Amino acid sequence: MRAFSAADSVSLAIQRTREFLFSSFSWGTYLKLGLIAIITEGSWSSLRSSSNGGSHRSGQGGPMISSPFHIPAAWIAASVAAVLLGIVVSLFVLYLITRLRFAFFHCLIHKTKEIRPGWHLYREPATHFFWLNVVVGFCFVALVGLLSLPFVAGFWRLFREIRRAGHPDIGMVLSLVLPLIPIIMVLVLVGLVTDLVLRDLMMPHYALDNATAREAWTEVWASMKAEHRQFLAYILLRVVLPTIAMVALFMVLLIPGAILAGAFGAIEYGVHSAFANSTGGAAVAGSMLQVFFGLVALVFMALAGICLGAPLSTGIREYALMFYGGRYPVLGNILDPPAAQLPPLPGASVVA
Repeated sequence: MRAFSAADSVSLAIQRTREFLFSSFSWGTYLKLGLIAIITEGSWSSLRSSSNGGSHRSGQGGPMISSPFHIPAAWIAASVAAVLLGIVVSLFVLYLITRLRFAFFHCLIHKTKEIRPGWHLYREPATHFFWLNVVVGFCFVALVGLLSLPFVAGFWRLFREIRRAGHPDIGMVLSLVLPLIPIIMVLVLVGLVTDLVLRDLMMPHYALDNATAREAWTEVWASMKAEHRQFLAYILLRVVLPTIAMVALFMVLLIPGAILAGAFGAIEYGVHSAFANSTGGAAVAGSMLQVFFGLVALVFMALAGICLGAPLSTGIREYALMFYGGRYPVLGNILDPPAAQLPPLPGASVVA
């Protein structure tokens, strides 16, 4: 497979997405693949959630300093247990999403619509890749924490000023917030690029070569140094194009979505008004009707989201495959198998 430019890979990704989702079309298969595509591509990696959480804590670090002295020990223990449980559940969900990413990767490169083979085939490399993401995520959180340390004292002073005066000092707030803006922007950029490198470039090496982090990064870094302009263009398009597509979808669906939301809202209001003064069984029936129409609206919104988000989420992964496949021969030979050479005819002469 020859190496395509970042721009040329867009049309190829669109073509492969159309063939993968809509050839031999089946609603059940489409919804299944669309849901998996949205889960694996629509939900950003732990880096993004970690960066959001770290940025939020940096602004709230001051007011929480004195609170433990006024909270019962049982509440503190319960809070710590809840946080630990949340971390465990989050890691488990991230592990399942990682396994699904490898299974969906298998579907796309082999043009199969069965999830189970890839789920079992890539169990070991997916587990290794999961722990790599965990390590990188915790390193990112540590970086956010280190960058937040210089602002802790300032937010603590702001908190004490608010308690003393009853209102914040605008000058002090601006002096704390304005320096944070470029830092947050840089952190978002670093997290985004790290996420793209992990999922788009390093993950194929884990899946196809069962590579270690060092081996995968060595291969990726060599490719990036050889074609740094193409990789820069790829990262830019990888971020900009999905954003433009999502904005376009939002604008196109704004009016139909508002009409449907208004229709369901009117139905809910009508049912509520009809059973407002009822008692006994009639009141229960009214509540059940409201719940029923609410569930119908929720299911309809979920189906619409899957139907519309499936091509976009699948196209994102196809774009990554088409761009990097020409730069990673093992992947490229699967996406575009080389033509088999026919054996020479008996008695044919070979020209040197």
